Amino acid sequence: MAAIDFRTATVKSGFSFVSIIASLVSWNDARMTRNSLSKLTTRELDDIGLVRGDIEAIATGTLIR
Repeated sequence: MAAIDFRTATVKSGFSFVSIIASLVSWNDARMTRNSLSKLTTRELDDIGLVRGDIEAIATGTLIR
């Protein structure tokens, strides 16, 4: 029985369909997080230990505590 060799085509410019989709998914996750947190009241944000200024850092994953 012969082995089948599957190879994926890569684009020479450094972009691939998978990386484009991953970028879109990441952007959408950040957008949804930003929108959800923005809908919370100041009191609700305080209950979870956040302030309005933290929302962007949380959405982009750069918040360090």
